[in-house]
Amino acid sequence: MEKFRLNKIEQVLMGTTYDIPPIWLMRQAGRYLPEYREVRKKAGSFLDLCYTPELAIEVSLQPIERFGFDAAILFSDILVIPDALGRKVDFVENRGPVLEPLSLSDIAKLRPEDVLSHLDPVFKTVSGLREALPAGTSLIGFCGAPWTVATYMIAGHGTPDQAPARQFALEHPVEFGKLLEIIADASSEYLVAQLQAGAGAVQIFDSWAGVLEDDQFEKWCIKPVNRIVSQVRQKIADALVIGFPKGAGSRYDTYRQKTGVDGLGLDWSVSFDQAKKLQSEGSVQGLLDPVRLVAGGLALDEGIDRIIENLGSGSLIFNLGHGITPQTPIAHVEQLIDRVRGR
Repeated sequence: MEKFRLNKIEQVLMGTTYDIPPIWLMRQAGRYLPEYREVRKKAGSFLDLCYTPELAIEVSLQPIERFGFDAAILFSDILVIPDALGRKVDFVENRGPVLEPLSLSDIAKLRPEDVLSHLDPVFKTVSGLREALPAGTSLIGFCGAPWTVATYMIAGHGTPDQAPARQFALEHPVEFGKLLEIIADASSEYLVAQLQAGAGAVQIFDSWAGVLEDDQFEKWCIKPVNRIVSQVRQKIADALVIGFPKGAGSRYDTYRQKTGVDGLGLDWSVSFDQAKKLQSEGSVQGLLDPVRLVAGGLALDEGIDRIIENLGSGSLIFNLGHGITPQTPIAHVEQLIDRVRGR
């Protein structure tokens, strides 16, 4: 991994500050790009796109070729883990992911021994992508956090507050804990393989961290992510990991210390006072509301400027507080890049 450590993203994760922060955006390869939509049509199903290395490499490179971001992120999905564990996963147009809901008895039927072989096409994508990327461009791998992945496995789809998983966890805490351990162990192996294939850093997405009570947050968010980070570092001691517990609020304050992640992804609800405190302890990324990117104009410039003014003198990766939305105009992404880089 040493050969990638001169890349700016990795340097920031290790504490370096740049006058112009490096930029990458969550979901930067996706439906807002016409070239992505063309490849998506060719691929057939969404999972076919994720599991076809030449196509996944192509779409991962598209935002690098168009915008010159400082990092590519692997094109995949957090739900390849339940798919690899033997659960039926589908992606339905205009609806999103649909899974066969997980029952109590299904937990014992999961197949963690199949995970690495099932996900071999993803590792081929990582190695091919690393080879194809320009020198100096980082490659970020990722997985979903066990809590967030489990919410989809239990409900069978996304819900407004993930109540089915919360109820399952309250009624069956021992079995739910076992499920999260299975997901965490599979995710650890998955991240290690991505790093070994050429990723310079990895991110753990906990998109539904914000819906839990404090004690549940400790059990179902902190503990499983710490398990992943610890297991990854047993294999790769200097692995760089970004944690993104969206909606964590005040619980961001101890998240880095308790989980062991290097960088923190911040959603747009985090105040600048809190963000500056978090940055004093390590690198941060995010904060920009994706809706500002859709709005463009003065609203976008003001959002960018506030982040740079408040956090630009510390270890900062410029990013959104969540993913790019499909309706985002390409011109607004160009505006963001020009504004951050001061052109």
